[in-house]
Formats: sequence, structure tokens, C-alpha cells
Amino acid sequence: MSPLELETDSLQALEQRIQQAVQLVVRLRQEKDAAVHEAAAARAETARLSDELKTLHAERKQVRSRIEKLLGQIDQLSAG
Repeated sequence: MSPLELETDSLQALEQRIQQAVQLVVRLRQEKDAAVHEAAAARAETARLSDELKTLHAERKQVRSRIEKLLGQIDQLSAG
């Protein structure tokens, strides 16, 4: 193999490695963007669920209070 052929092969190999590196960087950026989007969606869902949980706890507290009040009224009926 002549020196010119060796240089050409080396240059082609380098060019191929650079193309592979560029493809890898592009793919990794896409994966990063997707992961960032998923993380933002997960944070939003967590916030929504947290708010829903607070609402459910408040509703539960109200229901418990109303039931206790009703039970108190029933106790008054049976005492009288």
C-alpha cells in the first residue's frame, strides 16, 4: 500500500469516526430533550396529584365532621 493510499484510508476512517460521533451527539441530544420533557411532565403531574391529595384530605375531614355531627344527633335521639 502506498503512502497516499494509507493517508486516504486514514482520512476515510477519521471521517467515518467523526460522522459516527456527530450521529451519537445528535441522538444523545434528542434523548436529553426527551428526558427533560418527561421530567417536566412528571413534575407537573406530581404537583397536580399533590393538589388533588390536599383536596381529598380536606373533603375527608369535612365528611368526618359531618358524620360525627350526624352521629351526635342520633345519640341525642336515642337518649331522649
